[in-house]
Amino acid sequence: MADRSAGDGRTAGTVTGAAGAESTAEIGRRVLRLRTERGFTQRQLAEPAYTAAYVSTLEAGKVRPSEAALRHLADRLGVSYEELTTGRSPRDATRLRAAVTDARRALATGAAEDAAGLFAEVRDEAERLGFAEERSAALLGLGDCALETGDLTVARDHFEAVERLLAGEPLPRRIPAIRGRAVAHLLAGELRYSCYLLESSIDELNASGLHDPYALLLLYTAAIAPYMDMGAHARAVRAAELALALAPSVDDPGLIARMHRGVARTLIAEGRTAEADASLAKAQELYEQLRIHTDLAHCHWMRGYVHAQDGNLERAERELRTARDMLASKRAALFTVQVEVELADVLRRRGRTAEAEALLLPLLARTPAAGAASAPAGLDAAPGEAGLTADRGAVHAGGAHRLMGVIADERGDAEAADEHYCAALSLLERTGAAGDLADLCRLLGDLLRREGRLEAAMDAYRTGLGHRAAPGTTTLGPAPAEPPM
Repeated sequence: MADRSAGDGRTAGTVTGAAGAESTAEIGRRVLRLRTERGFTQRQLAEPAYTAAYVSTLEAGKVRPSEAALRHLADRLGVSYEELTTGRSPRDATRLRAAVTDARRALATGAAEDAAGLFAEVRDEAERLGFAEERSAALLGLGDCALETGDLTVARDHFEAVERLLAGEPLPRRIPAIRGRAVAHLLAGELRYSCYLLESSIDELNASGLHDPYALLLLYTAAIAPYMDMGAHARAVRAAELALALAPSVDDPGLIARMHRGVARTLIAEGRTAEADASLAKAQELYEQLRIHTDLAHCHWMRGYVHAQDGNLERAERELRTARDMLASKRAALFTVQVEVELADVLRRRGRTAEAEALLLPLLARTPAAGAASAPAGLDAAPGEAGLTADRGAVHAGGAHRLMGVIADERGDAEAADEHYCAALSLLERTGAAGDLADLCRLLGDLLRREGRLEAAMDAYRTGLGHRAAPGTTTLGPAPAEPPM
């Protein structure tokens, strides 16, 4: 029998196929480990095509085997060629994908911190085994967990890591991470940058001809919220229309439900509350089928907002309390406190000002004034150390200060009202939430006018008019190109 140590006529320095990705020493150590685990001698492994000397030289890392040699050895060792040459087993890939699915289910139905632990285990093992796809899926899950707990900087880091890992992949593969990063910036109050990320990705997809329906639906749905907060209602409505047109091409109930939730925001802005509630009901039905608790809570949240807009405050309170309880049970801290701001507004409008104030005070980390009501049963502060700040839920932080200002104004405490209105103005100007800014400037102007500070009142009104000067627009320039429908 000829000694085929050079590898089927190839030079000893040649490696083909997946073996080129590994060093000679790594492949040799892997062959030695697998042979020892199976109790083979070098001769038993080598025969009938190779010699024991060839296997010995290979295990010592002194020869780079050919593809034919590796396929022979893999067959004798009972592993796949890929596993032998890269150390990555198809079974491992399947196991890791199942673990990602389990972590996703845990995030959908339980606490984000628990799901994050599962995602972290998958990330670490996928990195050790060299599985880029499973590692990116785990990092994406970690980013979603951080969004839910309000750790926005951590969320952005995870999403950016996914983008780096998939840098060589087509853009549609990176869209979920880009969308996640845009949401993190939105929650931090960076509305324009959130829009920029989403719009530039839409333009890049369309310019390159990559009209992936799933990716586009993800981007258009995510764009609705920052558009609405910036007062760019025309763009929000168009994004909702495009999302609805794309929906039939996408077989993802969770994404379709999220789309219905976003479309409802544009219907609310147009005063079409009955249609908005119907859209939210569709989303809620899908989420209930999928048992996606966070998104289902968002549906209750938005339905509460719809009922508040319609003046049905009792139903609004019921929906908002349901949303708050669901989010608090999942320890989704940032979303929980955002809902509490809207619940406080409903309570004030129902004449329960003390309850509203007691709910708002912990969110802004303020010490209650003497005589302020203590939190009633069921309205305790959000779990953990969660609160609203300039870089964490800035739009709702501005809303909380505005509401505290209204309460102080109604109580006749002009100094406290002025303080809260100015704090809200500072927060909202940073975010560019145009509609909220215009309303706030009206309240501040009215307060200043009643105090006789006419020049300051005029400045406040002018600021508000400036934010209303161009309704339905942003500072981002032309809207992104639209895909062929």
